[in-house]
Amino acid sequence: MELTLDRLMYAYHYVDASQKLIFRYDDTGHHKDLALPTFPHHKHIGSENNITHSHAPDLTDVLAEILGKIEFPG
Repeated sequence: MELTLDRLMYAYHYVDASQKLIFRYDDTGHHKDLALPTFPHHKHIGSENNITHSHAPDLTDVLAEILGKIEFPG
């Protein structure tokens, strides 16, 4: 049996301990004026105003990206 999931909307938001935005993926249509090739899918990097095109990641992609940014002691 195969399970499929239809997403109506998504937002994956990652901030650091001081609430500074690291990145956010979302598919809201508020950046149509940028004519991104992946519209409405896009990614904010480091600030709300730094926007780039992006695929629609799934949660495992997002978690892997977060793990790649975490600095572990030792």
